[in-house]
Amino acid sequence: MPALKLADDLGRTLVFPHPPQRIVSLVPSDTYSIVALGAGDRLVGRTTWCEHGEAPTVGGTKDVDVDAVLALAPHVVIANQEENTRTALEALAARVPVLVSLPRRVEQGVAHLARLARVLGVDQTDRARDLIRRGYAIARVGEASLRAFVPIWMDPLMTCNADTFGSDVLAHAGVANAFGDRLRLYPLAADLGKSAPQDAVGRDVRYPRVTLDEVRARGAELLVLPDEPHAFSDADEAALHEALPAARVVRVSGKDLFWYGAWTIDAVTRLREQLLEAS
Repeated sequence: MPALKLADDLGRTLVFPHPPQRIVSLVPSDTYSIVALGAGDRLVGRTTWCEHGEAPTVGGTKDVDVDAVLALAPHVVIANQEENTRTALEALAARVPVLVSLPRRVEQGVAHLARLARVLGVDQTDRARDLIRRGYAIARVGEASLRAFVPIWMDPLMTCNADTFGSDVLAHAGVANAFGDRLRLYPLAADLGKSAPQDAVGRDVRYPRVTLDEVRARGAELLVLPDEPHAFSDADEAALHEALPAARVVRVSGKDLFWYGAWTIDAVTRLREQLLEAS
């Protein structure tokens, strides 16, 4: 069998002479996808945030123990540019193949799932083919009739714009992002409308920090509160609902919004039912 050569989302070319048998996953959604593809027995390491698989843990997504990962002698490390730190990934990439993803659309998440299946050598199995087929069959609902405000952090209050995976999942569920066009501005005072913005070249502008006044001005029919990355308290909900008193509050699984790959395949339907209920 010829070696598999492919590119990751950083544009780096990786070569796999054989399907890797020892895998460390540094991303909870990828860990789930590996298990869903039928290769969970190859996991030799995962993060403390991973809820699937039975491999030893090697730290969290942001504080990966590089030495612990290398001690497991992995054939490949599965990582994400957004969830893992650049320092850890560069240290690992100097020693082992590191496959880095950064899907910003549902279809890109499914394409990454298909890429994982190829790397693992399971792409021709019935299990993988059915999973990927269902992924590509996820339909985007037509013109959205509702708009939602989706905070992802409370202090500071943050949300995501249209160039994010979570926002695209929202669109596939039939709901528009009230802050879809809002870029993160630098410095913080500019993001909060208190000073002129500086050049943001090279910086991530997808997660703006907003004020309750801005939330109130934009309006939304839905206030969607995911349970991760921030667990919104009752007091948080009350403060946000005060800014959007007419909005219907919907608490959803953060996994359904932000976990790309295999998890998304059923998540979109669940979200669609939750968000469009009685609309």
